[in-house]
Amino acid sequence: MNFDFSDDQKMLKEQVKRFLEDKSSLDKVRKILEGDADYDEALWKGLCELGVAGAAIPEEYGGLGLSALELCVVAEELGRAVAPVPFSSSIYLAAEAIRMFGSEEQKHAWLPKLASGELIGTLAAAEGIQAPTPRNLKVTYKNGKLSGEKLPVADGNIAGLAIVLCDVDGSAGLALVDLSAENVTRESVATIDPTRGHARINFNDTPAELLGDPSEGWSNYCRVESGAAVLFGFEQVGGAEAAMNMAKDYALDRYAFGRQIGSYQAIKHKIADMYVKLELARSNCYYGAMVLSEDAHDLELAAATSRVAATEAYRFAAQESIQVHGGIGFTWEANPQFHYRRSKLLALALGSAARWKERLVAELERINAA
Repeated sequence: MNFDFSDDQKMLKEQVKRFLEDKSSLDKVRKILEGDADYDEALWKGLCELGVAGAAIPEEYGGLGLSALELCVVAEELGRAVAPVPFSSSIYLAAEAIRMFGSEEQKHAWLPKLASGELIGTLAAAEGIQAPTPRNLKVTYKNGKLSGEKLPVADGNIAGLAIVLCDVDGSAGLALVDLSAENVTRESVATIDPTRGHARINFNDTPAELLGDPSEGWSNYCRVESGAAVLFGFEQVGGAEAAMNMAKDYALDRYAFGRQIGSYQAIKHKIADMYVKLELARSNCYYGAMVLSEDAHDLELAAATSRVAATEAYRFAAQESIQVHGGIGFTWEANPQFHYRRSKLLALALGSAARWKERLVAELERINAA
């Protein structure tokens, strides 16, 4: 594979990185964690004014008309900063679903609001701990109305628009729902990472409209999910690198028995192992980005490899960063918890790691049998 981001894309990456360093310190993240707000509204507004929310949305719908590659570099920096904003729900999932499968009327109605940040979107698929399938969906769409419960819904506590995976006459379909409707009730649910809110949403004959061809609802959902898996992978890579650097910096600053703890072989090996897993994940995510940008046929394989490798890299780096910090790493005052919490949350953002490993194996078996 011979792939790299362009100079313009790297410039965007640096611009977003500097913006986040200036506007989203870990002290601000801590305030969200402690319950000061559901998310960082000022940061979200700044990112939208910077144009990154509309990066991959076509210009005729209020965006910049760039590609998925720009979303990849933005996602990596958001992960590095543990940014408490609804970017993934609103942009990776809701906006991409509407962009790919919405009618012209739906695109003109909703994409400009998502691009500007005026509206926050989300995708509601899960109905509890069981992974959704075309046959086990309990939320139903009938005669233009939606009924049932979705749990958990990422950023469902602050979203104004939801793309809902639902049963449509016995098949899986996608429905677009205005969450400001009176017959929508929602309740915030606690998670390991309060900086990325979740909710239980109930629909009771809620007005909705189908998104895309209902006969292709499941394949459309899988296409959105696979694209998002690559973007979440970049977010996890950014977080893993930040967790590794946090451990490295502490190991160079902390002295024990008159020596930097980073001079001890056990600490060196921990950080080296973090680096190996990080670079493996990065290479898989680059493959995912290349496939995503080319709309290639092997997106399912690229998404699964990106997701599996990035989830493992972030999990390991966040966990080992706490270990490198020693006893203080387990305290509320210490910073490693931010990445530990986020790594656990992102590992379940699109289904469990086990589910993505199963998808990877199934895709490899399909390719080998072809």
